[in-house]
Amino acid sequence: MRVSVVGTGYVGLVSGACLADKGHDVVCVDVDREKVERIHRGEAPIHEEGLDDLLRRHVGRGLRATTDLREAVLGTELTLVAVGTPFDGERIDLRFVREVARQIGAVLRDKDAYHVVVVKSTVVPGTTDTVVLPLLEEASGKRAGRDFGVGMNPEFLTEGVAVSDFQRPDRIVLGGIDERTISRLDELYAAFPDVPRVRTNNKTAEMIKYASNSVLATLISFSNEIAGLCTVLGGVDVADVMRGVHLAQYFTTRLPDGRAITAPITSFLEAGCGFGGSCLPKDVAALAAQGREAGAAMRLLPAVLEINRTQPQRMLELLGRHFPGLRGVRVTVLGLAFKPDTDDVRESPALPIVRLLLEAGAEVTAYDPVAAEPAARLLPADRVRFAASLTQAVAGAQAVLLVTRWSEFQALPELVAAMPTPPVVVDGRRVLDKTRFARYEGIGVS
Repeated sequence: MRVSVVGTGYVGLVSGACLADKGHDVVCVDVDREKVERIHRGEAPIHEEGLDDLLRRHVGRGLRATTDLREAVLGTELTLVAVGTPFDGERIDLRFVREVARQIGAVLRDKDAYHVVVVKSTVVPGTTDTVVLPLLEEASGKRAGRDFGVGMNPEFLTEGVAVSDFQRPDRIVLGGIDERTISRLDELYAAFPDVPRVRTNNKTAEMIKYASNSVLATLISFSNEIAGLCTVLGGVDVADVMRGVHLAQYFTTRLPDGRAITAPITSFLEAGCGFGGSCLPKDVAALAAQGREAGAAMRLLPAVLEINRTQPQRMLELLGRHFPGLRGVRVTVLGLAFKPDTDDVRESPALPIVRLLLEAGAEVTAYDPVAAEPAARLLPADRVRFAASLTQAVAGAQAVLLVTRWSEFQALPELVAAMPTPPVVVDGRRVLDKTRFARYEGIGVS
């Protein structure tokens, strides 16, 4: 199939490259000429495992990039809209979605062949039918369902492993205004014959995406609420508690040969210093806001967000057990990305942690294997020292705060043990062996 993808962020570029890998003829569209040129050179403008390799193999063959949306839509059968939907705290910003819908509609006015427009951006339930579809009809002078199709195909990609997630999906949700639209989407994913499909309307497809992210965020905040209680009660370690929870038959299955398989969702049933990223915080807040506007009492989701908002402060409270004040204390923050294997710092708990440390007067050093540059744009770079290596970051520190689960940080016990005066280590992800540190604090342990 000839496919155009509008937007070359995590979702758009990964989707385009993976679809090209499945044999489709794909053109990616972006207004940023520099990004387009980088793609043409086979260079991914984002840090995503496996993406560079896909670009090198398919650019110039089944994959190309352009700034010319008109040419891309005219030359393809289906368009995926994968532009950003920023959140202002009250509602998602649809300006990019609206603009692209108008532009695609204007092209469809001059196109005789039937074309399918599919929203892949995360938008609140009802957006595709009440915002995108009318704009397409208005700009094209044509009728949806008769002259073109309109669908909704949410993504379920995890940053850092997005390529793997796309190539081995656990489900494919096909939303559309009619059977013709859904059938065309089904054809797009013909290379995944054994993957469960949900064929539904656009509004339900949109809700599936929000519900999926909201349940993950809820599991994290539930774990953190339990961690808070463990800390207060004393003598209880939340890591042991969650290990016991994970062994329930709901999460761990015993195979006939005796092997145990633990469900991946248990990774969200772990206590830590908070969730971040471009999806969970925004999507939970947007769904809660839509509920309020619709007159539905949304009690759980606001609580999920409030628990998450307070988690960075927990790190400083644990640090306060060892220092009466932080003014002049040399503190190293390990990890700036919201999760490992990505350079995305959006809503990362590391950012408020650094800001709180600076407000308290601490001398802050930060280190992340790939996310230092984007973090430096959001932090007062003149007040934060960015280290070039883990060893450099830890040297001379009086306290070390682990914020991101980078595997590199497993070397911390040896580095700390070799220091003349070992720093206090605050484990914000509970990934370190607490018995290997002279001074250790962790989320959910007294």
